[in-house]
Amino acid sequence: MKPTLMSPDPSFQVQTLISQRIRPDVLAMHAYAVQDATGMVKLDAMENPHRLSPELQAKLGQRLGALALNRYPDGRIDDLRAALARHTHMPEGYALMLGNGSDELISLLALACSMPPSAANGFQKSCVLAPLPGFVMYAMSAQLQGLDFVGVPLTADFELDVPAMLSAIAQHRPALTYLAYPNNPTANLWADNAMESVIEAVAGQGGLVVVDEAYQPFAANSYINRLTRHGHVLLLRTLSKFGLAGIRLGYLIGPQALMAQIDKVRPPYNVSVLNGEAALFALEHQEVFQAQALDVIAQRAMLFEAFCRLPGVQVFPSQANMMLLRVPDAAKTFDGLKARGVLVKNVSKMHPLLNQCLRLTVGTEIENRQLLAALEASL
Repeated sequence: MKPTLMSPDPSFQVQTLISQRIRPDVLAMHAYAVQDATGMVKLDAMENPHRLSPELQAKLGQRLGALALNRYPDGRIDDLRAALARHTHMPEGYALMLGNGSDELISLLALACSMPPSAANGFQKSCVLAPLPGFVMYAMSAQLQGLDFVGVPLTADFELDVPAMLSAIAQHRPALTYLAYPNNPTANLWADNAMESVIEAVAGQGGLVVVDEAYQPFAANSYINRLTRHGHVLLLRTLSKFGLAGIRLGYLIGPQALMAQIDKVRPPYNVSVLNGEAALFALEHQEVFQAQALDVIAQRAMLFEAFCRLPGVQVFPSQANMMLLRVPDAAKTFDGLKARGVLVKNVSKMHPLLNQCLRLTVGTEIENRQLLAALEASL
């Protein structure tokens, strides 16, 4: 009689697989956290607070319902690229690459630029450089693709520390340097001369600069008109803040020859027919979304004035659809807001420069009134 073989305990087997097959740096990471917003006034994720009108909802539903979901994405994705090129006034000689949100494009850029140490890069591992505090996905994508990440602290008033940036660029020779314009979570635009100093320094080291304009619909300036000054600068945007966070669509603009190489690492059919058609529909009705952006800007001005009147609150100027506040006790104020049905983001632990800071989305007029009442009570 053959001996009966005992199957390994499944839970032990899973833990063994985790320890043996998952990268140690991944095991040490924290997953990107999304707060539960059930029943809350949701002001934690920089979304456009406005929904489509019932009329446009019905029209969009008819469009999406008629799509051939049994087929892979086809020429309509090319139509979307052309529509975005017109929408952005993309310069001649430039090309546009689509991503499943700008997050995917950030990951693909890291993948395309991940090179082992060699004589060409001074025997250094490729690295990504960005100001801090900044968007967490720059560092996360670098780590996951095997690049080093170098964060350069901003000044105390959240401006680019140009000497520190230039020193870090000279020392680390980054493959990718991110300049979020406006920045997240500080919501400010960089000074033109500071940006150009950083961009020129990166050019001298043979790297790429990515100007991330995720919040462009709410900003006074864009880098699009300066893009052709340099051959090493790419422009990253998303339709999330335009008003379509749910469809996950980002796009990257750069010189044609450069984009042709980066596009090789893009998965085929990475943008679904549903995402593409919804984006085309939105661009055909962009006046609706522009009106929504103007309303957000007006509400932002109202909130800024109201926050300035609150004792103990420091509010920072914003060029985005979010605002940064410094309060006496961020944890207590966050909990107080949440208890009163308003969800914001406590960013006070993200970086020392954000000590006692909360970040909040600019909502509708009704949401913002609720926020102000809850904030006064929570302080």
